[in-house]
Amino acid sequence: MAAKDTPDQRRQSQAAPIEIAQDIAHPARVYDYVRGGDDNFSADREVADFAAAAGSGGFDHARAAVQANEAFHARSVTYLAGEAGIRQFLEIGAGIPTAENTHEIAQRIAPESRVVYADDDPVVLAHAHTLRKSASKGATAYVNANLRDPESILQQAQTVLDLDKPVAVVIVAILHHIREEDDPYSIVARFVDAVPSGSFLVISHLTSDIIANEVTEAARRINEQPGFTLVLRTYDQICRFLDGAEPLPPGVVPVDRWHAPGSPPPPPGEWPTPFYGAVARKP
Repeated sequence: MAAKDTPDQRRQSQAAPIEIAQDIAHPARVYDYVRGGDDNFSADREVADFAAAAGSGGFDHARAAVQANEAFHARSVTYLAGEAGIRQFLEIGAGIPTAENTHEIAQRIAPESRVVYADDDPVVLAHAHTLRKSASKGATAYVNANLRDPESILQQAQTVLDLDKPVAVVIVAILHHIREEDDPYSIVARFVDAVPSGSFLVISHLTSDIIANEVTEAARRINEQPGFTLVLRTYDQICRFLDGAEPLPPGVVPVDRWHAPGSPPPPPGEWPTPFYGAVARKP
């Protein structure tokens, strides 16, 4: 049975329609366009094309990288809901819904899975009804809260999740939007601290280690846009997010090389992928 909306969620559903500026590029819609989605406008496409032109592979390379990140997300959730037996998921920075959302993957494997999405982006909020659909035996919910406020997210998530039982905390392709002055390491540590032994952390992050010149120039172009923040980090900096958790094999690797323990790696793509990804277990 799907979880009942909280009072905050009911107030959101009763509020005036969300106004979306179509003539100003928006990070969630830019990402949606690059991955091949339809929830974007010409302003979003122009920014994506401008940034992608910094690389020798152009837009095709950018799309391949983002789709590799999406595939990593799907493989990690599939493993956690399947072999690892996780039945609770907390996804931070939900983004615009796609064809294979966390609750769809997890509930296809284990219909009783419970999933909470957290985001405070008005564009994502406009699509939140999609993220509340659930298999009858499980539950899904959306909480309107910012990654920088983990206490609010955790408090609201407890209406659906039992934080005394293992939870997979999924933070994919969002940490590179958090500046150093917002202390992203403490934010991630708070989520890891809040869940018990046997829980998991899933992260992916853009890196300056791979095709450095092209990625750095693309990030510079993105950061010229109003409302955009893109912080590239190195392998060592990304590994710091896993403090307090133990990475599963193959460790912190480009997302197109990550595979579940005991499974073969995906076939190599045409271009290098400038995202690192990992799945780690809290001991």
